[in-house]
Amino acid sequence: MPWPQNVETARRVEAEVRAAGAVPATIAIMSGRIHIGLTEAELDSLGQAKGVAKLSRADLAAYSFDISADLKELAQTPVTVVAAGAKAILDLPKTLEVLETEGVPVIAYGQDDFPAFWSRASGLMAPLRMDSPAQIAAAHLMRESLGLPGGQLVANPIPVEAEISRAEITPVIETALAEAAAQGISAKAVTPFLLQRIFELTKGRSLAANIALVLNNARLAAAIARDIAAAQRG
Repeated sequence: MPWPQNVETARRVEAEVRAAGAVPATIAIMSGRIHIGLTEAELDSLGQAKGVAKLSRADLAAYSFDISADLKELAQTPVTVVAAGAKAILDLPKTLEVLETEGVPVIAYGQDDFPAFWSRASGLMAPLRMDSPAQIAAAHLMRESLGLPGGQLVANPIPVEAEISRAEITPVIETALAEAAAQGISAKAVTPFLLQRIFELTKGRSLAANIALVLNNARLAAAIARDIAAAQRG
């Protein structure tokens, strides 16, 4: 997200997490050090910094195929990740196929269709469906008790009022992809370019939708974290 919406959204996300009874911990690498939880000043500094990269396990020591690193990380790390499905700029069938190959459970929250970021429906059925944070928390703990490696992905559809339908966003994405190819943009530069062009082509609606889904994900993630902690205490 552009500044200042990125910092404003980050603060709202942290507030949502606290309101849901969990503790936020925004993570960044700044001045060569890993920070788990940022101060107000650090958050402001990060939000206005130029040339910031999105990092994965592969980048930590050195600082790529961005989506591959994310999927591989899910297969290795015992974590529950809440996302609004996968970005519609990606190959969604292959994303689901890789997750299945890596043994990562994909859980649609409250619906059968796998959501596609700005859109509630992708036309693809999610492998699993759960309808409450407690169910998802129980699945997280069951994987732990069985000694299963890796984590699980919760696909949380964007709120109805913030959605950009698949029919509307698809031609916009196709235009942005064609422009990226024409300009020779590749690797990690692709996603930021596409998101910026989609923002421009939708006259800012994609950013508003992005903010809404991030806050929605924060609320669900916090509820799951709270239920995991409660089950561990009990």
